Parts: sequence; structure tokens; C-alpha cells
Amino acid sequence: MNRPAPPHSPFKSCTVPRPIGWLSSVSPEGKENIAPYSQWQNLTFDPPMVMFSANHYPDGRRKDTVLNAEQTGWFVWNMATYALREEVNKSAMALPNGESEWEHLDVTKEFADNHPIPMVKESPVKFECQYLSTHRLNGNSSVGNIDIVFARVEKIHIDDEVLTPEGLLDIPKIQPIARMGYYDYTVVKETFEMRVPGADEDARLGLEGTAR
Repeated sequence: MNRPAPPHSPFKSCTVPRPIGWLSSVSPEGKENIAPYSQWQNLTFDPPMVMFSANHYPDGRRKDTVLNAEQTGWFVWNMATYALREEVNKSAMALPNGESEWEHLDVTKEFADNHPIPMVKESPVKFECQYLSTHRLNGNSSVGNIDIVFARVEKIHIDDEVLTPEGLLDIPKIQPIARMGYYDYTVVKETFEMRVPGADEDARLGLEGTAR
């Protein structure tokens, strides 16, 4: 039976939930930037590497986060949590040229160790990411064009208060938020564990990680 197409594209609502790349960066001239990206992911763990993709503006301009990462060699990922949801949303605002998102946020700045990039102190987990490369893919329009940025995580900051006595991240306590489709988000409030039957040492290492 043929049905009419839905009024809105279901594409983004099918790949859910998507972790949020709340990325802070700074230009070579010292202009500070922070913005959320819903196309963000880890790539591997040895060494830890990440990626995010940023759509171009309708007029063809590239996102400041991409340019800053390319020009300075660094950016920071700040974990987006339910407690910080309003600040994450405000940082997505389109602002006049020369104005920083940080001026509109009710958060505390602290600075990364590898490069003077502001980080959100209230965010319980931060990654200092060293830029590796950019891969560009063309879409059907200017806004469909994307820059895919690859980076290596050089330092991880974790607040002690979000660790369990065993040294694991207490995700239900942190309550990370994730992107859905349309204007929707979700929040992680509960977790459950499943172990792969017969997993060998290499498989366990990949799942559990090591602090070395």
C-alpha cells in the first residue's frame, strides 16, 4: 500500500541517540568559540581518536570550529549533560561576526593544558583533542557539504565526583544528553550490563579499556 511521504525527513530520527560534540576552540587571534555538533563519535581506543562532521553554511562558509582546529591544531570536547542542557542549546545560536557564544553562557571557564582553549568547568568530562586531518564531502547543496574532522585525544579530564568507588564513570549520575531527530533530545538515566560470552583477553581490553 502506497502512503504519502512524511512531512519531515525521518533520516536523522533513525540514527539515534547521537552523542553531542560540545566543542570549544579558539582562533589564532584569540577569539573563543563553543558550539554543539550532533555528528560526533569516537573512532578507536588505541590511541583514542574521535571525529565530528560540520555542515557548511548556506553561503558556503565553513564552521569556526573546523577552521580553529585546522589553524591551531586543537579543540576540546565537553560532555553535554542534562544539568547543562540550556547552556548547550544557547551555544547553538547564530551570532554576529566577532561575538562569542561564551558571552551568553552561564558557565565557568577553565583552560586546557595543551592549548589555551576554554573548557566548561561544570562539564564532568573533557577531552583535549589534537587535530589530525579534514576530509571534505560534497552534498547536493552548500549546506549539504561537510567537513569531517579527525583528531587524537591527548588528555582526558574527569571530575572525581562522577567516578564510582571502582573508578568507573557513573553515567546515571552524570546524565549525558544525546541528540534525536527534529527538536528532540534524550538523557541517559539508567544502564544495564551485558558481557559477550566467551570473549577473549583482546576483546575484553577493547571493551573495558586500560588507564595506561
